[in-house]
Amino acid sequence: MQDNRSTGLTRRALLSVFAATTVVAAPSMSNAFGFLRGAGDIRRIRMYSGRTGESIDTIYWIEGDYIPEAMAEVEHFMRDWRNGRKHTVDARAIDIMAAAHNLMDAGEPYMMLSGYRSPETNAALRSRSRGVARNSLHMQGQAADLRMQSRSVSQMARAASACNAGGVGIYSRSNFVHMDCGPVRTWGR
Repeated sequence: MQDNRSTGLTRRALLSVFAATTVVAAPSMSNAFGFLRGAGDIRRIRMYSGRTGESIDTIYWIEGDYIPEAMAEVEHFMRDWRNGRKHTVDARAIDIMAAAHNLMDAGEPYMMLSGYRSPETNAALRSRSRGVARNSLHMQGQAADLRMQSRSVSQMARAASACNAGGVGIYSRSNFVHMDCGPVRTWGR
């Protein structure tokens, strides 16, 4: 067992992580939180959108508390770029993305292809592709499709799967990984 002083964790931070994993999340979510513990009691998300040209680099959690202003920024960034509609983003999805990014020790941000999708956008995409779920977690603000230039789809998927905290879809032909905070599962190649 590690000495908490060597990791920079405070007793308060450990209790907050424990409370968050027992109250907010399913037992498997504790793995994603665990991977973020070495972040110095902060959680950070970095992404850019090729669709809108926007980028985000924000600390959204400090010492056991989500920062409402930062979460509002994330919500705006992850909006449906086709119609500008926003939806509450599930913090657990952001935690999984941040944990996977932390595991990859990557210097570059994610490129977000799709965050929140309005029901209309999801229906339009579904009419053109068999790979779009009717009840997609994108419509609940619980999923994102991501890519990185410096990491392969396989590397990204392994990092997300190591969190053991949600769904990981591998879309090698389209060069992206789907991450969500739904049930733990994997699909694709």
